[in-house]
Amino acid sequence: MIGAVRGWLTSIAAVTLMLTVVQTLVPEGTVRRITGFTGGLLLLAALLQPVLRTDLERLRLDFSDYRAAIEERAEELDAGGKEELAAIIAGRTAAYISDKADALGLAVTVRVQTEPEEGIPIPVSAELTGPYSRELADWIAGELGIPAERQVWHEGKN
Repeated sequence: MIGAVRGWLTSIAAVTLMLTVVQTLVPEGTVRRITGFTGGLLLLAALLQPVLRTDLERLRLDFSDYRAAIEERAEELDAGGKEELAAIIAGRTAAYISDKADALGLAVTVRVQTEPEEGIPIPVSAELTGPYSRELADWIAGELGIPAERQVWHEGKN
């Protein structure tokens, strides 16, 4: 790397020295202006030499690995969000059932399970610990759409 920089600076110094000598030897007038313009182009080419020699194919960045990692992380976050949403829906549904049970004078503990339907988790089963109540079971089936077959009652003390 240092050798390349040294070579570049040497070429700039050589072109500058050559232009100075030519400018001194060329007489005043149009020819001197043309040689000055041409010399400026040569100096510009010497200055831009590292850019002109750069292998652009080598510099082309491959983002496919990053894209795959981003898509994988997005899927992980989406799955985590769905799990969190399922937990929230299950918790709120259990609280809703508990509130109804309290209104009926029952002391029950509720656990609700959800399953995704078209990407949205919905309550599919309920597990209740406490005295069985036909009225609460019918309410759960009618209000929440959880049929009696998917309601598990554990009778006993909480």
